[in-house]
This record gives sequence, C-alpha cells and structure tokens, in this order.
Amino acid sequence: MRRRDFIAILGSAAAAWPLTTRAQQHPLIGFLSARSPEESAHLVAAFRRGLAEHGAVEGQSVAIEYRWARGQYDRLPALAAELVHIPVGILVAVGGEPAARAATATTTTIPVVTLFSSDPVRSGLVASLSRPGRNVTGISNLSATMEPKRVGLLREVVPQAKAFGALLNPDFPIFADQLKDIEAAARTAGLELQVLRAKSDGELATAFGSARQQGIAALLVAADSFFNTRREQLAALAAQHRVPAIYSFRDYATAGGLMSYGIDLPDTYRQAGAYAGLVFKGAKPAELPVVQPTKYEFVINLKAAKALGIQFSDNLVSLADEVIE
Repeated sequence: MRRRDFIAILGSAAAAWPLTTRAQQHPLIGFLSARSPEESAHLVAAFRRGLAEHGAVEGQSVAIEYRWARGQYDRLPALAAELVHIPVGILVAVGGEPAARAATATTTTIPVVTLFSSDPVRSGLVASLSRPGRNVTGISNLSATMEPKRVGLLREVVPQAKAFGALLNPDFPIFADQLKDIEAAARTAGLELQVLRAKSDGELATAFGSARQQGIAALLVAADSFFNTRREQLAALAAQHRVPAIYSFRDYATAGGLMSYGIDLPDTYRQAGAYAGLVFKGAKPAELPVVQPTKYEFVINLKAAKALGIQFSDNLVSLADEVIE
C-alpha cells in the first residue's frame, strides 16, 4: 500500500472515531439548537453547569452531540432526525419554539428536555405543567409572551410616541400568537401599531430602513431565535437609523441595543442542563414538572441612549437590574 493511500485511510478512520468511541464510552446527549455556536458559548457553558449539578460531566460521564440550525428553522427537523438516528439517549432542544417542535415531532420515545418560548400546554407540547406526560418536559422561558411588558417600557422611554413598530419573523411558528399579543398591548396602551416583517438579513435591513421612512418613534423587536443570532446586526441597524428599540434578552443590550426585558437566559439553560442530568440519573420526563421562570432582567444601555438622544427617567434607571454605562 502506498504511503499516501495509508494516510488517507488513517485520516478517514480518525474522522469517524470520536463519535463511535464516545457513544461506546459514555451515554450520549443530543443538543439541538435553533441558534448558532459562535454566539451561544455562554449558554452552552450554563447548560454544562446544570448537567454537572447531577454528576453528568461532558467528556467524563456523558458525551454530547451538537447540531445548530443557525436561525434557519427549516433545517431543524433534519437535524433532530440525525440525532435520533445516532441514537442519543436524551434529546435537548433549545433556542425557541421551532427546536422544541422539531424534537417532539421527531421522537415519542427518547426523553426530550426543551425550552418552551410560549405556553407549552396551549401549543399542545405537554398535557399540563405539573405532569407533562409523554416523553417531554423542560423549562418555559415565556420569552415570546412578554411582549406587552416590553410595549409598556417602550412607552415610558418614548412617551410622546403615538405609534410604535414591531419587528417579527413571519417564519417563527408562533408568529400569529406574538402578533396577537402585541396588537392587544398596543390597544391597551392606546398606541397605533405598524408591523414590520423580516426573515432574512436583507429583509432586516429593509425593515429598519422602512421604520425610519415611516417615522416610527420606537420599535419592539420580538423574541425570535433568528433575531437572537443577529443581535449585533440589529443593534447596529437601530443605531444607524436612530430607532429606539427594546429586545427580549440582555445579550442585545450588551451588544449595543438600547434596552432589553426578559428572563435570565443563561439560567434557563442551566435549568435545562439540570433536568437533562435528572433524566440521565433515571427520572422520567413525564413526571418532571415544567419549570417556570423566576428571574427577569431589565437592562438599559446608557451609551446607546446617549447616541439616540434618549433620556431614561430616574424611575426607569432605578428599576433596571443592570445599567450599561
């Protein structure tokens, strides 16, 4: 055998070796995310901390196979099928409703731990919060149900506004529910609503350009995994077009966004890891209650506010959990 051929064979064998060996040495967890690995490192670290709370340490007692949709929801069913085909012993689905739905639609036997961004009972993913039933449980982060609170905060920041805009992704599975909630919040606040839609990078730029042309005084960026993977781009577009905006997670404010209100996202990933650890030790998902969020964060970015000519009231500053100078 020629040396070149031997090296090629050795290389292909080495490429196949890690997954096979890990599967033989340790129980395998599948990690399915609608987000991207580059911007989720802190969330994966939190997930691993939760696993470790129950003795499940990656590389020591468990192995993890990762699959990332990078905000492209149509990829999730195939990625979930890959993990089920391996097969994994536990399937963890994070990054929003699309991942949860893809995981639960792909297997009815493998335990699934997921993050629900809407009411999982209303969406039919679990029978009840106290006893989920089937093979599914997880953490209800409710990020997509807090839009009315964000509308109220926008109104406090831009009190002179008679209308505001809402940026939503029409491909998000619960788009219709989000829009309904935002419309109701607008009516309650006595504000007109202008809906902007974007499901691609090009449409994001177009939406912000349209917001400026229409004279939208403030913008709510709805909770959505596609948006999460592009938070720096969104913050930059808001600054470029001078549109005050509120977002769903702290990461937007730290990326230069004006303000955010939502759950403590790393903590929900830690909780997902802890639940996966419990299942690893033998707990049944059907008997693990869906965890409700207890930690919320209101974050404001004073540097972004100054650039936009926004003055936060002393009351809002005192209510903020974090103020970025």
